[in-house]
Amino acid sequence: MPSRQLDDERLQDALRLAEHAIGLSEPNPRVGCIIGSEDGSVLGRGHTQKAGGPHAEVMALRDAASRGLDVRGATAWVTLEPCAHHGRTPPCCDALIAGGVGRVVAATEDPFPAVAGGGLRRLRNAGIEASLASPEIAWAARELNIGFFSRFVRNRPWVRIKSACSLDGRTALPGGESQWITGPQARADGHLWRRRASIIVTGIGTVLADDPQLSVRLVQTAHQPRRAVLDSSLRLPRSARIRAESGLIVYTRAPAAEPASQLQMDGITVVAVPASESGGLDLLSVLSDMAAREINEVHVEGGSRLTGAWLRSGLADELVLYMAPSLLVQGPGIATLPQPAALEDALGMDFVEVSMTGTDARLRLRANGSNPAAWCPSQG
Repeated sequence: MPSRQLDDERLQDALRLAEHAIGLSEPNPRVGCIIGSEDGSVLGRGHTQKAGGPHAEVMALRDAASRGLDVRGATAWVTLEPCAHHGRTPPCCDALIAGGVGRVVAATEDPFPAVAGGGLRRLRNAGIEASLASPEIAWAARELNIGFFSRFVRNRPWVRIKSACSLDGRTALPGGESQWITGPQARADGHLWRRRASIIVTGIGTVLADDPQLSVRLVQTAHQPRRAVLDSSLRLPRSARIRAESGLIVYTRAPAAEPASQLQMDGITVVAVPASESGGLDLLSVLSDMAAREINEVHVEGGSRLTGAWLRSGLADELVLYMAPSLLVQGPGIATLPQPAALEDALGMDFVEVSMTGTDARLRLRANGSNPAAWCPSQG
């Protein structure tokens, strides 16, 4: 009789394997797979490779084969329902069926419409016992792929804002000096969040003031995220360092102005979107375009105006805030927002995590209504 405890343990191990796909598998989900026996022995392990490469199940089957181990009748524990369609690679269901496994336990169903339960049905039709894990494991698997789930369930990517401030909420001195409010450990941790992203977004104000690269440099990564600049009037300088990396997208106000042609000749994608009521860019249109480009997680780094625009839009899901143990007294705040008339009118967020990163505190908060429990379907 299969043990629920063993299932949970193996899936926890598979989730740790799946984390190796962060910064590698975009736009595909981060998936881990372990193939083993009910007596506790492990035959093969694997995680998703870069897009177009083998998925976790195939990697685990190959691992077992490379060691001369027979997987017939074994159990495959996988952190996402095996795919049942032919996308960039053949269906993983077919590989598991051909391998002769006797049982498959998936952490959660795949939200991709071409799968969405079809993988489990295909396995069962082939005579393989296929089931889903406990709700706790399911939520952990969804958290690891929160942008992937968001893109297919909500039709838009997950939006995460990163910011750093002093104890009194200042992000720079009045003259603009901000390097560095936080310590080296916090800065490296920030690059871990960059590595998770499909795209890193900033505003033209930050580009003109700071000339950032917005690349992943302080931690190892196999894949650099794309970059995007929100630039209503197309003021992006030719000398801007953010242009050095390929795949840059510039979002501007429709209809696009004449400088768009020069940007396009330089290999930059220019996307014109409607203006918002406040005169900026319509951020929902920006996210819709990103979803069409298979972007799962959006990482926003910018000044108080850009942060405020995302928070006011109601489209920001998460805030990762590094707080230094210092008081700057004056200077710009985290976000430019209208003054609430009463305390109950203040923009509210929920704490997800509070931890230390070197000498700085890291706060993770989610916007009211962005809790996946509110929009992600329950385990079927």
